[in-house]
Amino acid sequence: MVDTQISARGIRDARVLDAMRTVPRHLFVPAELRPQSYEDYPLPIGEGQTISQPYIVALMTELLRLTGSERVLEIGTGSGYQAAVLSRLVREVWTLEIRKALADRAVLLLRSLGCANTTVLNADGYYGYESAAPFDAIMITASVNHVPPPLLKQLKVGGRMVLPLGNPFSYQELVLVTKSAAADGGQKVSVEHITGVLFVPLTGKALEAGR
Repeated sequence: MVDTQISARGIRDARVLDAMRTVPRHLFVPAELRPQSYEDYPLPIGEGQTISQPYIVALMTELLRLTGSERVLEIGTGSGYQAAVLSRLVREVWTLEIRKALADRAVLLLRSLGCANTTVLNADGYYGYESAAPFDAIMITASVNHVPPPLLKQLKVGGRMVLPLGNPFSYQELVLVTKSAAADGGQKVSVEHITGVLFVPLTGKALEAGR
């Protein structure tokens, strides 16, 4: 998987490649789909959600430029696979999942894999997690048609946020949002477009706020 789908398509961060090799992806998909675990496409995980295509997991992770000391917030735990990858690369991971059944399942699986630096919360990710903010990096793993203001506020100056931005019910653009200090002492936000993607919608407040 790593050689043919990820490294071959331009992912160069050795730490990301290592994490993708280490995390057993098949444990994060339903038993009947495990023969397809390492194929180049997303898979359903129940509750109307999916585990992302391996290349997209690696790409989104690499875009955060993680060095190992970061505190990272993930919105949309899903199966817990992306959180498990992040746990190998940073100091702390906070991951929020609105569906309790998925959150509970992810807690057990991440615990069984020794991801002691990862905290799973059953909550609406639109609001982030102010109690642990600010975060060095934020990853949103479901589509939204605007950058949620609470998440932008919880991102550190100098921090990076990656998300699928656009129509939640169609194709989106994967974007990298960077917050930096402005010359006048304030803050500025830049948005870099990366590639086209297709993610399930971020539910809860995100859909209501985007109408």
